[in-house]
Amino acid sequence: MSLPPEKASELKQIIHQQLVKMDVHGRIREVLAETIREELGPEHQQLSTEDLIKALRQRGIIDDVMKELKFVTDVNEKETTSAPKPSTHFIDREPPVLKKTNFDPTRRYLYLQVLGGKAFLEHLQEPEPLPGQICSTFTLCLHFRNQRFRSKPVPCACEPDFHDGFLLEVHKDSLGDGSKMVDATTMLSICDPVHMVLIKTDTFGETTLVASYFLEWRSVLAAENGITNIAVELLGVGTESKVSVGVLNIRLEMYPQLNKTLSPEVTSTQFALERQKTAEKERLFLVYAKQWWREYLQIRPTHNVRLVKIFAQDENGVNHPVCSYVRPLRAGRLLDTPRQAARFVSVLGYERAPVIGGGGGKQEQWCSLLAFLCRNKGDCEDHANLLCSLLLGFGLEAFVCVGTKAKGVPHTWVMTCGTEGTITFWESLTGHRYIHKPINPDAPPVVEQPKPLYPYRTIGCIFNHQKFLANCQPSDAVEVCVFDLHDESKWKPMSGEAIKSVCPPGTTSSVPPFPPLCASAIEAAVASNEIELQLRILVSEHRKDLGLSTVWDDHLSYLLSPALAAYELERATGVSAGNEEFQDAVRRAVPDGHTFKGFPIHFVYRNARRAFATCLRSPFCEEIICCRGDQVRLAVRVRVFAYPESACAVWLMFACKYRSVL
Repeated sequence: MSLPPEKASELKQIIHQQLVKMDVHGRIREVLAETIREELGPEHQQLSTEDLIKALRQRGIIDDVMKELKFVTDVNEKETTSAPKPSTHFIDREPPVLKKTNFDPTRRYLYLQVLGGKAFLEHLQEPEPLPGQICSTFTLCLHFRNQRFRSKPVPCACEPDFHDGFLLEVHKDSLGDGSKMVDATTMLSICDPVHMVLIKTDTFGETTLVASYFLEWRSVLAAENGITNIAVELLGVGTESKVSVGVLNIRLEMYPQLNKTLSPEVTSTQFALERQKTAEKERLFLVYAKQWWREYLQIRPTHNVRLVKIFAQDENGVNHPVCSYVRPLRAGRLLDTPRQAARFVSVLGYERAPVIGGGGGKQEQWCSLLAFLCRNKGDCEDHANLLCSLLLGFGLEAFVCVGTKAKGVPHTWVMTCGTEGTITFWESLTGHRYIHKPINPDAPPVVEQPKPLYPYRTIGCIFNHQKFLANCQPSDAVEVCVFDLHDESKWKPMSGEAIKSVCPPGTTSSVPPFPPLCASAIEAAVASNEIELQLRILVSEHRKDLGLSTVWDDHLSYLLSPALAAYELERATGVSAGNEEFQDAVRRAVPDGHTFKGFPIHFVYRNARRAFATCLRSPFCEEIICCRGDQVRLAVRVRVFAYPESACAVWLMFACKYRSVL
């Protein structure tokens, strides 16, 4: 490409100015003199241009010049081509990110780099994905001191190609000295680990929890130059918690550099003291819990079959007191009401902890909150713990209840106690609420008793972050249970001090701090349009196979929107509204002598093909999709409602109108 003379002279001028600015000529003279001294010596050989360039390159002068030269693209050209969105590690959104990360030089940061993985042997036989091919991916999620990060998804492989950096801010928010530059000694007292959760997403969008690891980052405080490299061995979860799943290469670096590093003896002594302190508190709590349990069994021998759960295993197979799985959680601006919080928890997917082999036994696994949120699904205990935490954050007196449903199936749900004594049960998997009115078993038969609408049969214990109470009433049936929690003849409490000693806040605990909730990365309108378009194609293809033509009525499709909005409003608030307007609009859109049929259905995933297959299993929906008749017009409307953590409620409605022919 040849330049016009004026452009060439301008470019020469810019390069000349840059060379003068960097004093390149002076540096070349120095190198030349040095090279003549070293290379020629007494022999006085001829020095070639190649020798000089080689000498300049060895001393890095050419690299310095090239770095300083900045090539700027034309503004107009930049506007016409849209730059691809760079990935970001903060929350799940993808705003445009500057290539250089700016950080406050007055604060201390930990720069954590993930430089690849190895020995993920489960994926040893996995072929290299072809360009553009959809494949299973690994995503690494991090939480550190109220900050959350997420890596770019990388294809699953024996050596996954992780190359991500995360800038973690280190400060003591409890003392409000975030703006101060903390030294190594102060940082040694910050015992929060970096919680790392590895998620696998398959080609259908289904997520699996691969590993959950707590990284002790403070080893970098004793590292030379404030930099250390660690090979982190990740262990599996649940029944595989003793099995290695792979190794991550991690590099830790302090920004700005520490003026003074600690000795390795100081850091190892601090870690040992913390472990010893935590272990002693947990040992004392275990001694107390055993004594408390013996006293509980002495009240009534049948108590040994009641579901009184004091400890529960997390995803790594470690036992923690159940009270440590709950604590007040405020959702900021993301959730406005307790009922909206219940709706959010209910749209997170439900999946029982996986069990290898048969037997039908329930594998116990109470996930840490970060693992539950990153996977976007969990068991009923995970849902109940999160809902109870959110309700406590909204200022309600909330408890997690442990008991059974029909057929003696173990279950957990949430209960709130009103100031007037009203007891409300919240089903965390559905968002339904039930008012509890106890039946009086001693009342005469003529007295009308309340009919319980809730699905719960027995209740063994209730707990939150401060209290643990076991049911010691003659019967553990929920319908006759009296929730007078101050009456120790009905509810045996644990010592509040004992619970406080092992449950945060205000204690060094082996339980991780709660991460903040993240706003949704789903654009509801875009997602709704995509699913709707895919469903139209699927319906048209299905009808074509049946030898039927398909004519869509866009106006009728649009008229279905108010109904979908009303359904979600009812689920979120319990209030039904707007039905009259919807019915009136449909009557106007359907001419005399025509029949209208509609079928609404609700999902918590965004897979159009899976939703369509589910719809076809319903005879009502199949009747609409496969409708035959005169002047058949089909309609479909999809509405995605986005919630925090990229959870979503998806409502869709199929409808048809046709001329009635007798």
